[in-house]
Amino acid sequence: MPELPEVETVRRGLAPVMEGQQIVLAEVNRPDLRWPFPDRMAARLTGARVERLRRRSKYILADLDSEETLLIHLGMSGRMLITGAMLGDFHHDHPAPAKHDHVVFHMGQGARITFNDARRFGAMDLMPTRAAAEHWLMKDLGPEPFANDFNEAYLIDRLKGRNTPIKSALLDQRIVAGLGNIYVCEVLYRAGIHPARKAGQIAEKGVAELVPLIRQVLEEAIAAGGSSLRDYRQADGELGYFQHGFAVYGREGEPCVTPGCSGTIDRIAQSGRSSFFCPQCQR
Repeated sequence: MPELPEVETVRRGLAPVMEGQQIVLAEVNRPDLRWPFPDRMAARLTGARVERLRRRSKYILADLDSEETLLIHLGMSGRMLITGAMLGDFHHDHPAPAKHDHVVFHMGQGARITFNDARRFGAMDLMPTRAAAEHWLMKDLGPEPFANDFNEAYLIDRLKGRNTPIKSALLDQRIVAGLGNIYVCEVLYRAGIHPARKAGQIAEKGVAELVPLIRQVLEEAIAAGGSSLRDYRQADGELGYFQHGFAVYGREGEPCVTPGCSGTIDRIAQSGRSSFFCPQCQR
């Protein structure tokens, strides 16, 4: 499932053709995705202008001049694809409609944005902009990793005394928003922390060092356009490239990349997810 870097990459790709532009026509081709679409979604979106496109955790939020906000969740296989617009040096013509093109936005200046989702685990919703932070998907989210309120003192306080594994704690969206399995594995490798260590047993210095490492990994992933493992594509249809630089994720049985380390990447299951780590580098 796309994590913060993938969602932020898609948001940045959509912004030039959505922000400040009118949704001339919204087409909704089915009644639901993971959940039912809101009542009269197509009619409420048609004619609205996108004032601002932002991201909260793993959700894209389009603030409209109608004082409503459109929430977009990509789910496992959702893609937001742009056609009919100049993207860098390339012009992407409109393709013929595809089987899983569930929602289509015809934007001003001729761009078309298509939400394609083969598995239908994605979601869209509409809410009053003034109450967006209280939406049921967002009201319990922790701070953003790049926000000022996500800092060393905050993380030390939130992890103090916790008996859960550090991997599970960092995946808890109530502690920090947007982190997922891939990037937590990479962060813990750089921190030299075993994913099964109890969060409350890590020294305050070690917890504090996680904050800049989280930001570093996410910044590198965003710069690489995210990670493409199965279905993920950027808004222009291109793949992300961060997966080519994974130190541990998906590398079970391969040698550790740390200079001088003779370890082999191992994998354990935690809460139904695979955790990858170097048993020699991570304690």
